[in-house]
Amino acid sequence: MSDVPVSILIDDIATLVTNDPALGEGRVGAVEDAALVVEGGEVAWAGPRGRAPAADARVDAAGRCVIPGFVDSHSHIVFAGDRSREFAARMSGTPYSAGGIRTTVAATRAASDADLLARARGLAAEARAQGTTTLEVKSGYGLTVADEARSLEVAGRVTDEVTFLGAHVVAPEYADDPQGYVDLVTGPMLDACAPHARWIDVFCERGAFDEQASRRVLEAGVRRGLLPRVHGNQLGEGPGVRLAVEVGAASVDHCTYLSAEDVDALAQAAGRPEPTVATLLPGVDFSTRQSYPDARALIDAGALVALASDCNPGSCFTSSLAFCIAVAVRDMGMTPDEAVWAATAGGALALRRTDVGRLSPGARADLVLLDAPNHLYLAYRPGVPQVAAVWKDGVLAHGRP
Repeated sequence: MSDVPVSILIDDIATLVTNDPALGEGRVGAVEDAALVVEGGEVAWAGPRGRAPAADARVDAAGRCVIPGFVDSHSHIVFAGDRSREFAARMSGTPYSAGGIRTTVAATRAASDADLLARARGLAAEARAQGTTTLEVKSGYGLTVADEARSLEVAGRVTDEVTFLGAHVVAPEYADDPQGYVDLVTGPMLDACAPHARWIDVFCERGAFDEQASRRVLEAGVRRGLLPRVHGNQLGEGPGVRLAVEVGAASVDHCTYLSAEDVDALAQAAGRPEPTVATLLPGVDFSTRQSYPDARALIDAGALVALASDCNPGSCFTSSLAFCIAVAVRDMGMTPDEAVWAATAGGALALRRTDVGRLSPGARADLVLLDAPNHLYLAYRPGVPQVAAVWKDGVLAHGRP
């Protein structure tokens, strides 16, 4: 007989965030004095601890908080090189532009597969230690057929949520022929990369790709069976949001500069069976000294909002969604409940996942034990490590209770 318990009761939880309003209070479905039963890698039961069923083993939460694992739906962790001096220059007044991406492209092309994998695994582990249990990873720092394909192969070794972003910026070899680069992305590069990805993305922004080119990239990816997402409205108002909604993208990410029409389009898209989520990336705006997105306007209009890290070497080198939650509450008009929901259930929506981002029966047992009595502490104590333990698929993956 195996000594591994079949079911585990996590008991004496001060606050359990389920993200299921049918189970608890408010949008986050909070249950006080709660318990949770994990079995077969899934949540089998959640509710008041006085009603908890028996289990083969017990973990004592000791009056601490349990939340769903963070779902980080936007990252760029397959890269090489360092751009700390670029960051220092920005802090001294140099404005951010998409052109810095090309610095990382040169370093990534020169790196070995082993080096890229080691960096990606290290950053994925760093994110896991901070409570992230689901992580999307993009390519976009290779910009040749071979380098984009190998970037996706590396990404696929750290996550199932892999995004082809050959249309990050125009490759330097095509600086004088951007149309030729779009031909490459939608032809030979897509042929090589589609088998390794679930998603296709494009940076629809000045300095990257205009609306026509972005639409062409997305439509080509959809024809190859990839699901669309968009980088848009980061550096100014533009067509990114409108395009994302028109093509039925799962998310449009950044949304730093939105018109009233953009907000309305995202609110309308929230009512679709497969909505377009506004994924906000506060770490980028912190690191680039841009304005923060108006999350309050989006939420009040009825749009769906996610928070993600955008962990990358240039515009935002953080993997901490707890940090993003704190910034969103402090500077973007979000309540703590809204921000925690956005970093968990919102991220799941942005990845069109129903099995993560919640802790209700049938969900994956991806959960985080915080050294805090409730989830409000994520914004209340910014910068303080609060993750005591992380479970992935019901297995302890970091820390200890």
